[in-house]
Amino acid sequence: MKMKIISKSGRIPKYETPGSAGFDISASCKEPFVLKAGERALIPTGLYFEVPQGYEAQVRARSGLAIKHGIGLVNGIGTVDSDYRGEIRVPLINWSREDFVINDGERIAQVIITACQQVELVQAEELTDTQRGEGGFGHTGR
Repeated sequence: MKMKIISKSGRIPKYETPGSAGFDISASCKEPFVLKAGERALIPTGLYFEVPQGYEAQVRARSGLAIKHGIGLVNGIGTVDSDYRGEIRVPLINWSREDFVINDGERIAQVIITACQQVELVQAEELTDTQRGEGGFGHTGR
């Protein structure tokens, strides 16, 4: 499958290995940006996607930034819808106690393209019973 992309920086994301599920995207900033400890900010990438209809682009944290520096995504996973045409900006948060400097071209998130479909929501009075039922968080034990 092919997906159109505009890159204002000229950097085109790529899959780092043949088995990679996602491709990394980089910050596009004129000067280093300091993400202070405990703060959050929208980081520009200079990227614009044309996600194919029936798909979404999931923006996820990079595990190396998360474990080494405490940098994650404010919303956990962001969704880029197939009809969105604006710049991809990454909502980063610094969970650590130290400021983190983001430089131009630094890989700040990863993107996974995944199929999705819309459903028709049908109002009902009851739902089909299952073995799990209403068992929620941690109901199966540790």
